[in-house]
Amino acid sequence: MRKLVLSGLFLGTIASMSAQDNTDKQGYQFTTVKENKITPVKNQNRSSTCWAFSGLGFLESELIRMGKPETDLSDMFIVYHNWNDKADNYVRRHGTANFGPGGSFDDVLQAVKDYGIVPEEIMTGLNYGENMHVHNELDAVTAAYVNAVIKQKKLTTAWKKGYEGILNAYLGESPETFTYNGKQYTPQSYAKELGLNPDDYVSLTSYTHHPFYSQFAIEIPDNWRNSLSYNVPVDEMMEALEGAVMNGYTVAWASDVSEKGFNRNGIAVMPGVNAGELSGSDQAKWLGLSQKEKDAEIMKALESPGSELNVTQEMRQAAYDNYETTDDHGMQIYGIAKDQTGKKYYMVKNSWGTDNKYQGTWYASDPFVRYKTMSIVMHKDALPKSLKKKLNIK
Repeated sequence: MRKLVLSGLFLGTIASMSAQDNTDKQGYQFTTVKENKITPVKNQNRSSTCWAFSGLGFLESELIRMGKPETDLSDMFIVYHNWNDKADNYVRRHGTANFGPGGSFDDVLQAVKDYGIVPEEIMTGLNYGENMHVHNELDAVTAAYVNAVIKQKKLTTAWKKGYEGILNAYLGESPETFTYNGKQYTPQSYAKELGLNPDDYVSLTSYTHHPFYSQFAIEIPDNWRNSLSYNVPVDEMMEALEGAVMNGYTVAWASDVSEKGFNRNGIAVMPGVNAGELSGSDQAKWLGLSQKEKDAEIMKALESPGSELNVTQEMRQAAYDNYETTDDHGMQIYGIAKDQTGKKYYMVKNSWGTDNKYQGTWYASDPFVRYKTMSIVMHKDALPKSLKKKLNIK
């Protein structure tokens, strides 16, 4: 999920990104409307693997919803197999495909389908002298390796073993069998016992450069698999999202978090006003502000509830077309809350640890989610019946 989504697509934004502010105000007061169960917040630390953390957090909540015990699944097992697949894809395309540490929610689902899954304690991915994920060296070494391979023009029979040797050295070997809770499994048999079916999940997006109620591959670098999302009007996407949460489902959320309204302390808003909604001196005042003065107004909005943009389908499309909305970050939406003014927010589980005001949760306003969502993934049974019919989903 680079700067990071799909269905989650996106390259994971590195958890150690600079704080946008250090606000610790009591201006926002939230009341929970609906909260679904999640597993504990993790920390991707200095790795661009938000897509794996958020995708597996979403599946862990699915297991809880299905009545299964709380489970901690291995993020680095998923990373290992996707980096393996990505190297194959990059080499076969002569280096013209995307090769980077980012990914999408479909990468998680596809890996579970193809390779299974293991518990976190079986494969922590920390084989390189660190107690938290630090992938700077690994990212550089894997990229240098595959680029050296494609320059040779003729591949040897050893290149893939050499590449896997790098992954094994840093992340550990992917286990063929393992023992867990006194029982022996393969990754595939463990996934089967969990009862997860990757084919039960659908991705929704909302852009006008493709027909509504059809599928297309969101054109972003981290969608290297060309995974498909259903394209629906933004109102129906938001209806599906809210309905899923209110009916007990969580949702994997691919979003742009580079906005000034997404701060490091747990608030995500789209402060400001549409010029068309202003009149007279108010409009003149806003349009006459310098960028510095506008930024100051945005910072005020991060301290307490205020006016936000009235987001339209056209605004979403313009932001996507102009590279203002990018494949930035993958997270998990698990609840809905209201502030003291009655405005709606989505409760978001992040993967940047618990060192923020809300212990790893972000409160994202409805306008922020409406504007900056690239895609969402949910169980197909969470979709409104009318939308399932339009999309011909059984």
